[in-house]
Amino acid sequence: MRVELAYGRNGTSVEVPDHAEVILPVDAPELPDETSAVRDALARPVTGPPLRDLVGGGFSGRVAVVFPDLTRPMPNRTVLPPLLEELAGAGVPDERIVLLCATGTHRRATAAEMRELVGSEVVARYRIVDHDADGDDHVEVGKVDGVRVRLQRDYVESDVRIVTGFVEPHFFAGFSGGPKGVCPGLAATETILEAHHPRRIADPRATFCTRHGNPVHDFVRAATALAPPLLSIDVAINRERRVTAVFAGPLPAAHDAACAHVAAAAVREVGAPFDLVVSTNGGHPLDRNLYQAVKGMAAADRILREGGTVVMAAACEDGVPAGGAFARLLAEARAPSDLVGARAGPELDRWQAQVLGRVLGRAEVLLHSDGLEERDVRAALLVPVDDLTAAVGDALARLGPTPRVAVLPEGPLTVATVRA
Repeated sequence: MRVELAYGRNGTSVEVPDHAEVILPVDAPELPDETSAVRDALARPVTGPPLRDLVGGGFSGRVAVVFPDLTRPMPNRTVLPPLLEELAGAGVPDERIVLLCATGTHRRATAAEMRELVGSEVVARYRIVDHDADGDDHVEVGKVDGVRVRLQRDYVESDVRIVTGFVEPHFFAGFSGGPKGVCPGLAATETILEAHHPRRIADPRATFCTRHGNPVHDFVRAATALAPPLLSIDVAINRERRVTAVFAGPLPAAHDAACAHVAAAAVREVGAPFDLVVSTNGGHPLDRNLYQAVKGMAAADRILREGGTVVMAAACEDGVPAGGAFARLLAEARAPSDLVGARAGPELDRWQAQVLGRVLGRAEVLLHSDGLEERDVRAALLVPVDDLTAAVGDALARLGPTPRVAVLPEGPLTVATVRA
C-alpha cells in the first residue's frame, strides 16, 4: 500500500507492505472560528482572570508577548491578531507592546521569514525582538539547582508577560509550549546549556509526554517560575496546522490542560516492537534541518526492536545546518558512542547529538532528504537513500520473511508506545 508522508512543504509517499501498521494521532477538525476561539479563551481562561482584567483599570505599563520561532508550526498569524486586538481594546497602545520571538539557540529569522511567521501587518505595527541567546541583553532572575537563570531583559522588565505556544509531544522535554517559551525560548546560552545538560538528557524520564520527574522539564518549569508570565496561551493543531483547541490562563494550569488534551490525541499503543519503522519529522517547518529531524528518529526508536531499521524522510531545506555546533559534533564523530559523549559538562547542541547517538546505538537509520548532500548524511552516521520505496524494499529483504513494519507519517507528532 502507498502511504502519504509529511515531508517538507508538499509531502511525499512510500510503498510499504499491506500488513504494515500505519500509526497516526487523532486528527481533530479545526475549530469553526479560530479567531473567536482565541478571543473566548482570553475572556474565559482555564483559571484566573481574563486578559482585560490584567491590563484594565488605567494600565500604563509595558506588555511582552512571546511567540515561537520559525522551527515550530505555531499558527502565529491566527493567534497573535486577536490577542493584540484584545490588548488594544483594553487601552494598551502599540508602543507599550513588544513581541519577542522565542528562538532559544536557533537562528533568527530573516525579514521575509518574520513576515511569513507573524504577518506583514504585525511586523509593520509592533516592535519585534528576535531573541539572541548569545547577546548581552539578559538579566538574572534567580538560580535553579545552583545555576544562574538569565532571561531576556524585555521580557523580565515588562509589567505584563504573555507567552503563546503550540503544544506537541517533545522527545526529551515531555511537551512543547507553556514554560518552554520562556526557558529555553528567551534564556541566555549558559541557562539553556544547563537545561539541556547531558545528565538530564540521559535520564530515562527525559522523554515524550513525561513532565513531572523529567529533569529537563523540571528545570524549565522552575526557571520560568522565577519570572512567570501572567498569561499563557497554548493551542493544539491538526495535520493541516489549523487550531483545534485553545487553552489560556496562568501556568501551570493552562499548560496542564493543553498537554492532557494533546496526549489523548497523540499517544498510540502498539502490541510489540517492529523490525522496520518508516518515520518523518512532521513536515515543514519541523523538518527544516537535520538537527530538528532527530526528533522523528527518536519517535521511531520508541517502537523499534534492538538492531532494527529506521527509514527516515526529512526535507532539511536548511541543511544540517552548516557551520553550527551540531554540524561540528557530527564531523568529529566516528561512532554513535562519540555522539552520546562521556563529557561531564554541557555543550551547545550536545543534547541533539546525544539523542542521535542513542538511536544509532540501537538501529540503522536510512535518510531520504532533498536538502542534504550525501556527504552530510554520511557525516551524521546515517545511510543516504534517494528512493524511499526502494530503501524499504531493500531493508525488508534483509530482515527476513515476516518482518513487523510500522509507519509514522507524522513522525514525532505521534507518540507510539509499546504496550506494557
